[in-house]
Amino acid sequence: MTESLRWITSPWKASQQWLRKASAKRTVPTLVPIRELSERHRGRIRAHLLKLDESDRYLRFGYAANDEQVVRYADNLNFARDDIFGIFNRRLELIAMAHLAYTDLAQHSNCAEFGVSVLKTARGLGLGTRLFARAVLHSRNKGVEMMFIHALSENTPMLKIARNAGARVQRDGSESEAYLKLPSAGLNTQVSELWDNQVAEVDYQFKKQAKQFWSILADVQTIRQDVREGRHKSSP
Repeated sequence: MTESLRWITSPWKASQQWLRKASAKRTVPTLVPIRELSERHRGRIRAHLLKLDESDRYLRFGYAANDEQVVRYADNLNFARDDIFGIFNRRLELIAMAHLAYTDLAQHSNCAEFGVSVLKTARGLGLGTRLFARAVLHSRNKGVEMMFIHALSENTPMLKIARNAGARVQRDGSESEAYLKLPSAGLNTQVSELWDNQVAEVDYQFKKQAKQFWSILADVQTIRQDVREGRHKSSP
């Protein structure tokens, strides 16, 4: 292998080994950038929801939604009315998302409903709790006074998040309703959300650039390898 090719491949291989080792550690991150999602993220949202297995879909939607129903839900998300938040991994895959839905009824304009989904590969890191806290912060700044969580009674992780936040949970057979009264917003909540948005945007752009960089290096490695093999085959 030539020195120039070794310069390209060695760091690339070393970085991939480091990333695999880092991803294998199930340590809880101290900072979890949470990004507000928009129309341009609809495809990633659709891909995220389709990765949920039957049991996860049952807990998230209240029924075992098939692929067609999941796609319909993703395609009907109203970004102009609702707020949607997401957490991306280093490959820019959406591993957790929250849907903060608002009603069109004027008498309930100060209320919002929270729903969340986390991929199995990202469980145990408290991402659902982080998304809930982010949704509460945003809701307060938006003037929301009451947050609702409608979940199956067997969805213990979601109900635990609600209870830990101080929500009142009422059970009615197989379903439960959680109600959380939110305090008024202040300067600290507004500054906190601005900071969170900035951190999330910087993190997203960094991951985007890193992904593009490693993709380019991988393409260069493949091209040079093909050239080297071609020269080898053409040599007498």
